[in-house]
Amino acid sequence: MSTLSTITVRLLDSSGQLTPPAAVPRIVKTEAEWRALLTPEQFAILRAKGTERPFCGVFHDNHQDGLYLCAGCGLPLFSSAAKFDSGTGWPSFLRPVAAENLTAVADSSHGMQRTEILCTRCEGHLGHVFEDGPPPLGLRYCLNSESLRFVSSAPKPHS
Repeated sequence: MSTLSTITVRLLDSSGQLTPPAAVPRIVKTEAEWRALLTPEQFAILRAKGTERPFCGVFHDNHQDGLYLCAGCGLPLFSSAAKFDSGTGWPSFLRPVAAENLTAVADSSHGMQRTEILCTRCEGHLGHVFEDGPPPLGLRYCLNSESLRFVSSAPKPHS
């Protein structure tokens, strides 16, 4: 989609904190490379712009503390602190961890006018953002569980 070879995003440092915005290479792979890396379900969502059925995704009802990363490239996208139950059956968030980590694109597929959200680094399809969320921002970032990987921030047991 984009022709830029580098993009500016925020990554995680070794302690799990967001870094300041930095220029990094865009992740570009062939369809065969993506198929080898992703599960068939992840490929259908991230690369073929599919949508999982509501109330079926593994993260729809996840209440653990942590971060949601792009399943395609590991870019940090959303925090559990911004997750809320929208009643729609998909994981929903108030805001991303870093605006630059998402790319918004007009989507007129299926006879609707929506705003698609992509991972800025690998351009994987994540879901859509709607203007029907709770105050104060009024946004609902509606994601597919298959487009995400969750990293818990729960304390690690001592050995």
